[in-house]
Amino acid sequence: MKIVRKIIRYVVIILISLVMILPFLWMISSSLKAESEIFGFPIKWIPEMFHWSNYKEVWTKIPFHLYYLNTLKIAVSATVLLVITSSLAGYVFAKVKFPERDKLFFLYIATMMIPYQVMMIPQFMIMKQIGLVDSHWSLILLGAFNPFGVFLFRQFFLSIPDELLEAARIDGLTEFGIYRKIILPLSKPAIATLVIFSFMHAWNDFLGPLIYLTSDNLYTIQLGMQFFITEYNTEYALLMAAAVSAVVPTIIVYFLAQDQFVEGVANTGVKG
Repeated sequence: MKIVRKIIRYVVIILISLVMILPFLWMISSSLKAESEIFGFPIKWIPEMFHWSNYKEVWTKIPFHLYYLNTLKIAVSATVLLVITSSLAGYVFAKVKFPERDKLFFLYIATMMIPYQVMMIPQFMIMKQIGLVDSHWSLILLGAFNPFGVFLFRQFFLSIPDELLEAARIDGLTEFGIYRKIILPLSKPAIATLVIFSFMHAWNDFLGPLIYLTSDNLYTIQLGMQFFITEYNTEYALLMAAAVSAVVPTIIVYFLAQDQFVEGVANTGVKG
């Protein structure tokens, strides 16, 4: 009976995995086809002729390299700042005792329940007032603070024994010294987890750049891909080639950090 349940479990997992990966395989296949072949039925997963020129045309028809660099700049900058701010706040909420600490943490985490659509207009008005509209800094600063990152680090830091920190204080380390020399080196799983989530969100963000960026030379990949969609026609082969090119960095980041990512997710809720 256990063997039957295990077989059923694996069959379900395989079917779910296929359902999730098929659109990605179709995207890769379509990026190597001629425009007329993409919506042929039945689907030809392997094209009769590989049109590698689709990728070349994507990078030459529009300034795709510029959009790539813009997106990389925003994603990396926002991710680095988010790791710094979230780890500092998480350390304070987990290891520094001050009045009403837990209530303040609860209120901060409660902001996660506010829909982005509610904050969208106030955020835009603030960015307009300080002159950051049509600037990458608006997207970087908005991405540099996130309640989820604080929650992730706080929960991870709770699993670090207080005795280790007390010993460091007795040896004369300041709170920032403890954070830099002890806490951060032990936090690689939590850092990797937040890096993956933050980088993927910033890299794939469409609504943020659409709201704040108006100059063509500041566009990100997600906005640049819209050039292949016109009022009368959509160049699906080029659009799929652009999408494949765009997804490569997120895959690389995940594979570089996957081991630490799994450990970080597993350890996040060790203590409450």
